[in-house]
Amino acid sequence: MTEIVFLVEQDPEGGYNARALGESIFTQADDLASLREMVRDAVRCHFPDEAARPKMIRLHFVSDEVIAA
Repeated sequence: MTEIVFLVEQDPEGGYNARALGESIFTQADDLASLREMVRDAVRCHFPDEAARPKMIRLHFVSDEVIAA
């Protein structure tokens, strides 16, 4: 695996949640800078063998927008 993708959403209670696609990895943080570090740490923990660890982490930001009809 060369890349892992995380879906990032704002938490309604504040902060951000990130969930990996295809892997059981989830993390959260209060701000984006902290979230980036938490995601890196979560990937390192999930893939302890550096040779098997993805070389790139992609953050895909998802947001919902509600508009009046």
